[in-house]
Amino acid sequence: MGALDGKTVVLGVTGGIAAYKSCEVVSRLRKAGAGVHVIMTQNACRFVAPLTFETLSNNPCVTDTFDRPERWEVEHVALAKQADLFLIAPATANIMAKMAHGIADDMLSTTVLATRAPILAAPAMNTGMWENAAMRENLRILKERGVCFIGPEGGLLACGDVGAGRMSEPAQIVEKCVEMLTRARDMQGLRVLVTAGPTREAVDPVRFITNRSSGKMGYAIAEAAALRGAEVTLVSGPVQLAVPAGVRIVPVQSTEELLSAMLERCPDQDIVIQAAAPADYKPEEAAPQKLKKQGDGRLTLRLIPTPDVAKAVGERKKPGQTLIGFAAETERLTDNALKKLDGKNLDMIVANDVTKPGAGFDVDTNIAEFITREGREELPLMTKRALADKILDRALALRKA
Repeated sequence: MGALDGKTVVLGVTGGIAAYKSCEVVSRLRKAGAGVHVIMTQNACRFVAPLTFETLSNNPCVTDTFDRPERWEVEHVALAKQADLFLIAPATANIMAKMAHGIADDMLSTTVLATRAPILAAPAMNTGMWENAAMRENLRILKERGVCFIGPEGGLLACGDVGAGRMSEPAQIVEKCVEMLTRARDMQGLRVLVTAGPTREAVDPVRFITNRSSGKMGYAIAEAAALRGAEVTLVSGPVQLAVPAGVRIVPVQSTEELLSAMLERCPDQDIVIQAAAPADYKPEEAAPQKLKKQGDGRLTLRLIPTPDVAKAVGERKKPGQTLIGFAAETERLTDNALKKLDGKNLDMIVANDVTKPGAGFDVDTNIAEFITREGREELPLMTKRALADKILDRALALRKA
């Protein structure tokens, strides 16, 4: 039994030198049990012969919108409906531009436009093309529409340049396909709001008070929820992270903005997960001009508390909502977390001691403890992405309790 038994992958191959790697992708997908149908662009046929893909997939290779099929059916619609996953590897700048703007002028672009299956693209192109502003905008559009991406990787490219643009290796691509095709869609129909990152409280026009939150945990939760079928809204402070595919982003700067965004959107949500780290204090008054050094150079700031966003959300909790908060502590982890659990009307709190190696800010791992009114569960060191799914598993369990 293969991991992909009974699954159908439609593979789009476009005109890039990395097309030769797609032969191995087909082979690996077949070994995993998937049925594979290949659509090639005319330019792709100049790099690899269609017969190669026909032999590897054991299916006819489609290359022309106007080919006469062996049995009559509208080919692009038929393949679009058959797909459990639509994979494009390599995904050139050209096909990504067509996808972003709804252009359907060949068999591949037409079929992609018609499919309702999840789409995974493995970009491959020159570094300059990958970094071009138009390419970045197309990438943003596609991610917002839910297209998933793997790569590109950095390194020596076929053109001789060194940089990002090399297609991911076939083993990595197939591993991602397996992940996408075997993941439970157990959050379909649920609306999930996630907060992430720090807030910034202005001192003057060029300075602010903030904290070391990178936003990685919140973004991992948003990505996991979207992949499990949820309708996800991500309210994010300023971070240096790409917005996950299929996630609606609401950018905020200050804690006041975070509070406003939450109070506006929370009433319509089924699950609210507050992973953001809003500042606890702000200057009583932000200077209208840049503060200059004076006298001995000392500066006294009078700080006042910022709004308690989690408490405000908890006070307005609606029947049937599930509220999950976070507690990043440096001492008395469980005691401090329990106070937040009750004080903010949460269903669960994810507590972590940021002084532990691997559990601090701006790292890809975490060590967490789930605390509810019924008990607590300690989890080992794991990636934030893995922890994200465990948080969502627990959120679903709380809804059924």
